[in-house]
Amino acid sequence: MSNLKFEGKTVVVTGSGTGIGQAIAKKFAENGANIAIMGRRKEPLDQTAKILNDIIKAAGSSGRVATFPGVDVSDEAGINSMFEGIKSQFGKADIIVNNAGVSGPVKTFTNASVQEFRECVAIHLTGTFWTTASGLKAMDKGGKIITISTFFSEENRYEQRPYRFRTPYTASQGAKNRLAEALAWELAERGIRSIATNPGPVHSDRIYKTVYPKAAAEFLRVGGYPGLASTEIEVVTAKALPYLGDAEDVVAKAVRETAAEIAKRRGQQDEETVKKLSEVVAGALAKMQEIAEKIQGNTSKMIVDSEFLTQDEVAEMVMNLSDEKISKLINGRVIPNDRVFYPVKPIIGTAVDNSDPQLAGKVIVMTLTSSAQKDIDRVKKIAQMAQSAGAKQVIILTNNFNDLPQFKEFHSHAINLLDEDRVRGIFNVARTNFGEIGSVIHFTGDYDYNTAFSTMSRKQWDDLVDNFIYTPGLIVREAVNAMASPGAVEEPSKYKGSKGTVVIVGPDAPVGKKISGVLRARADVFRGALRPYTATVNQELGDVLGSSIKLHLVLAGNSEGAEPNAERLHSSVLNLAAGACLKRNEAIFYIDEARA
Repeated sequence: MSNLKFEGKTVVVTGSGTGIGQAIAKKFAENGANIAIMGRRKEPLDQTAKILNDIIKAAGSSGRVATFPGVDVSDEAGINSMFEGIKSQFGKADIIVNNAGVSGPVKTFTNASVQEFRECVAIHLTGTFWTTASGLKAMDKGGKIITISTFFSEENRYEQRPYRFRTPYTASQGAKNRLAEALAWELAERGIRSIATNPGPVHSDRIYKTVYPKAAAEFLRVGGYPGLASTEIEVVTAKALPYLGDAEDVVAKAVRETAAEIAKRRGQQDEETVKKLSEVVAGALAKMQEIAEKIQGNTSKMIVDSEFLTQDEVAEMVMNLSDEKISKLINGRVIPNDRVFYPVKPIIGTAVDNSDPQLAGKVIVMTLTSSAQKDIDRVKKIAQMAQSAGAKQVIILTNNFNDLPQFKEFHSHAINLLDEDRVRGIFNVARTNFGEIGSVIHFTGDYDYNTAFSTMSRKQWDDLVDNFIYTPGLIVREAVNAMASPGAVEEPSKYKGSKGTVVIVGPDAPVGKKISGVLRARADVFRGALRPYTATVNQELGDVLGSSIKLHLVLAGNSEGAEPNAERLHSSVLNLAAGACLKRNEAIFYIDEARA
């Protein structure tokens, strides 16, 4: 009998051609497992397969390797086909490791495109969901699902860890933590366990060559660099930054090409101008490197021994979590693996300053994607209260044309709230016709907490992500940009001093006398996306951009299952919109957890 711990088990590792994924695959191969590796690029997978086969041979195990190139975890058909192949080759999957990830846009949220936002969420969150949902069809009792998240997201709902320049990333990771918990509840009867782990900073090319340098470049774009406009710093970031750390001649060539591009845009392509610009670009690149090293150093200082984890240490952690005894003890938990002491400001509140809202002369835009009567009634009531408080204009934007008759007493429109151009256009029209927008209030509505995530179709899931992540993200970005001075996207200094409030009214807590653990866990998945998103947006608005705009998140209902207090909700939202809590740290409010 083999003494290899995972002999005969089949382990699926996503994003396994390089980095942490490859390290995890190697660790399981050393311990006798069959390994299924997948990724978008064939060459790294082929190289990894050779390494794994050598490890299996050295270990003397019967393990086999299957590769699935060209598979993106967000690709529904590709993932389905992969698991059919795994069942055909190995019979079943015993362990799924959700590891695939991308850096995403390392930019201030006001400057990141909707496409970049979507791609990041699609890989990190939807990729985790669909790999799990599809993989369950290939799993039996005893299966394990290990999901890798990040310490720069919430490990619990009361501690929020903002990660500047990474809004789609933090939203994805927060929801991923909560999804792992919900799946543990749903799959308990099937004997399948779900655990998440949050590694801290890990030695990798992604963090050294992408995340830290791009963050440094974004600091420079926002703060400025002599001789370059903010839009020109973006050119440096795109054309020269990727070569930072390469051979001197390679960097010099990239610097000159970047300088030539900037000179062309300026309409000054003479040799002297290109030469002078090359010196400026080289200086900007050196400054980016200096800032990147400072970010790395500051992060190291928050770690007990000042050491980032190695990829092998993360792999060891994942393998231990897959152990039968350990996984039973910690099923349904999010396990920190970071050792990072990361101080954060407390931003959770339970009560909003309740005074007469100062809305005289203000323009308020209210948006909602839900057609539930509860949400329509909330919007109408708050709109009526805003008018009574002296608001100059209340504009209601609904996602559903059929709901317009319910808002006939207000200035209202039906638009696709996922259409970037349409949303931006109507905010601009509102600003032009009625004056500066003082507040934007967005209502997400709820989802059916009785529907299991593990049995959802891909369309059901995509609809949830559209409603609870993409739409709020787009509304917040366009609201902030509409409140700022014209041209702020291109020239970030124009955000300074800009004023306004944005309020997201997220999904309610479940209601009832006896709320099961599974319902609580499901209800918190998309709240878990909105909380770290709110924390990160506010850090960027205040600390990075120097604006006075603030984002608030209101979560109605409480842990005891009581019905949300309608009067408290209405007054809280209106007071937040009026700026009652602008000078407080709190940004996320559980208004029904307050004492009556």
